[in-house]
Amino acid sequence: MAAILIVDDEHSMRELLEILLAKEGHEVTSAADVPGAFQRVDRGELDLVLTDLRLGAASGIDVLRRVKERSPSTEVVMITAFATTENAVQAMKLGAYDYVLKPFKVDELKLVVAKALEHRKLLQENRVLRHRVGPHHREASTILGSSPAIEEVRSLVEKVAGARTTVLVTGESGTGKEVVARAIHERGGWSDQPFVAVNCGAIPEGLIESELFGHEKGSFTGATDTRAGLFEVAGSGTLFLDEVAELPPPSQVRLLRALQERRIRRVGGNVDLPVAARIIAAANRDLSREIAEGRFREDLFYRLNVIQIRVPPLRERRDDVPAFLEHFLSRFVAEQGRGPMRLAPDAERLLLAYRWPGNVRELANVMERAVTLAEGDVVGAAVLPPALRDPAVPDAIAPALPEGGMDLQAHLDAIERRVLEQALERAGGVKSEAARLLSLTFRSLRYRLAKFGIGGPDR
Repeated sequence: MAAILIVDDEHSMRELLEILLAKEGHEVTSAADVPGAFQRVDRGELDLVLTDLRLGAASGIDVLRRVKERSPSTEVVMITAFATTENAVQAMKLGAYDYVLKPFKVDELKLVVAKALEHRKLLQENRVLRHRVGPHHREASTILGSSPAIEEVRSLVEKVAGARTTVLVTGESGTGKEVVARAIHERGGWSDQPFVAVNCGAIPEGLIESELFGHEKGSFTGATDTRAGLFEVAGSGTLFLDEVAELPPPSQVRLLRALQERRIRRVGGNVDLPVAARIIAAANRDLSREIAEGRFREDLFYRLNVIQIRVPPLRERRDDVPAFLEHFLSRFVAEQGRGPMRLAPDAERLLLAYRWPGNVRELANVMERAVTLAEGDVVGAAVLPPALRDPAVPDAIAPALPEGGMDLQAHLDAIERRVLEQALERAGGVKSEAARLLSLTFRSLRYRLAKFGIGGPDR
């Protein structure tokens, strides 16, 4: 079902189109003039506008311009009995999807409407997919495990899934917070709507507001056209704000307003647009500490923290490790086109004994490496990372306390600097890759490098 607006000054034509499109299962509204059309367009949530070219003293071109200013992804089809090449070219340049001549055949119009709606759907899916794909967005919505800790999470997911309540998912990096968010989305009544995931720490500070709220053409250097933000792209689905603690203070203010008023304003815009997406946020930091240290707004925290779901680290659900090992072994065997594989007893023993400080993400990476390097159909201990084969903490990292004591902070700083340098070296100087290796956000890594005077280009 699509939301369609019909704009025509002839009552009989409006009535015909309303009946025709309502029978197709669409939600249809109409307007007899340009001011009436503007009022409906400004309320938002339209998929398609069918407008006559001549509307008394006004023009359907005015409606087209208004639609593209307010909602660039809404398709517009022009209908007229007075077609000229000039009008057609002008309409297409302004973003009209198609041009239909009166008198038209019913089947012809129905086909144009279907194609316009399919085009809109494809454009939305393309934008959604750009925020789904990547190493941290590959997991499905299945919550693995049967430990008491994860059963509690599963129970909360089932309870909140049917509501539009804002949810805050907390937990250490790599615990599977996005899996929980997807589970909430897919168990709710809007699973056919988009699930849009955005990592707030991965977007440059100067672009985060444009990405979330959209921007108007010419609002900043590089804004060559009007663009809908992810709040609009999510539609009536779910917007998942991962690493929400990474939002800079001005963006926190705008997000708070969006949550309070359920309306947004594009960067450079002067009109408020309604939004319907459910918000699920995630954080791996202690937000109470972030508030105390002035980095996160307390009022925004309360808006996000209506329902909180804490995802436990693997060390608190060790009984679930075998299920993850089996899951990721099967997955990477299938992805790499390998035949059936199994874990050797020595490898399984090490994997079960390891504490998994990087949680499920680290386990997935270890299993992908193991499947890739294994020869034959058995994954042995030899293909596991050195940290698993020799888990003892080196004395250089945890030395015996000297008789006269020690400067703990200086010792920890030295370790941190050495690890940062090693990560940069292993990443070939690419900071985004170094951040991934350390399970840090790009912004957090940049701060730590600056603290120790470690330079290099941002990339």
